[in-house]
Amino acid sequence: MTNLMGNGGPVIWLLLGCGLFATLVFLERLFNLHRAQIAADDFLKGVYTILNRDNLVEAAAICEETPGPVARLALAAVLHHDDTLDNIGRAIEDAGLEEIPRMERGLGWLATFARITPLIGLLGTVLGMMEMLLAARHNAPLVQAADLAGGLWTALSATALSLVIAILAYAGYNLLVSRVESILLDMERAASALSNFMRQWKQNRAAPPA
Repeated sequence: MTNLMGNGGPVIWLLLGCGLFATLVFLERLFNLHRAQIAADDFLKGVYTILNRDNLVEAAAICEETPGPVARLALAAVLHHDDTLDNIGRAIEDAGLEEIPRMERGLGWLATFARITPLIGLLGTVLGMMEMLLAARHNAPLVQAADLAGGLWTALSATALSLVIAILAYAGYNLLVSRVESILLDMERAASALSNFMRQWKQNRAAPPA
């Protein structure tokens, strides 16, 4: 690694910076998405139990304390419990739309690094080849292998490192996208379940006591 950094040229430092930034973005997104994906069914059952006791304050407090988009959907339903069913459904939908950009934040960076690092590596390869040509012209007509080794090392190291970073960034991007899609599926199911529960809950509250 020391030889790579010392002899690879400035492109290597640029690639290492891209790799470090991509790693930080991936770890931050992975941590937040892991926190966001809760056991939605168990959480909603708990909220339903509290609402059936007409304890709206406690239900709202639990939703606020629980991380993740599903909790935000439940909070929207609780806060709009006095509205019509259409307005409750619209509030749940709006809450879901607000959560999507939060989950996808940073994914564009990983996709960008997966695309541009091979181009940066190609730049390093071209610069390395130019260095080889300059060395050959400077030492002509007695050109030795050692005269070309520096440029060749720059070219190959930039290509190799850029491909490693691009592969890892693309793999990380796809992993995070799969987590986002899983959470979106949980949100769709939770939104439908919340709408159905709120409909039944409002009917039960409106029914005269036996």
